[in-house]
Amino acid sequence: MLEIIKHLKNNPQFGKINSSQAIKKFVELLPLKLSKGVKFGYVRNNILFFVLTHPVYKMEFEYNKALIKSLLKTYNKIDVADVKFFVTNVIEKKEAPKKEPILYEERSYGIFENKVTNPVLNEEFEKIRNIIKKS
Repeated sequence: MLEIIKHLKNNPQFGKINSSQAIKKFVELLPLKLSKGVKFGYVRNNILFFVLTHPVYKMEFEYNKALIKSLLKTYNKIDVADVKFFVTNVIEKKEAPKKEPILYEERSYGIFENKVTNPVLNEEFEKIRNIIKKS
């Protein structure tokens, strides 16, 4: 299984997978104050682009651009000529907290008249009555 994966990774058709993994590893090498701000990275036209989460991180990356370029030279798995940073203008939607279903105590005892003449509906009402009686 591992040999198949290694073979696929070495295939030139999957170069983007290899470069994205190399970028992720490189982001992990960055100092924590920088790596926290990286949403993702990609290479286009021999330029490594970092998409950042906040404008403050962009200022921090610009300030440490020389450090990042020197780390890239020593990392030597990503062949790029320049590094650029930008903050995406798409606001991430925060997931709404999942609401737990409201549980309540059944007030009915299942005592009601079933005057429905349709046999299918009559059966459904009887199922509801049994559910109420069980709870």
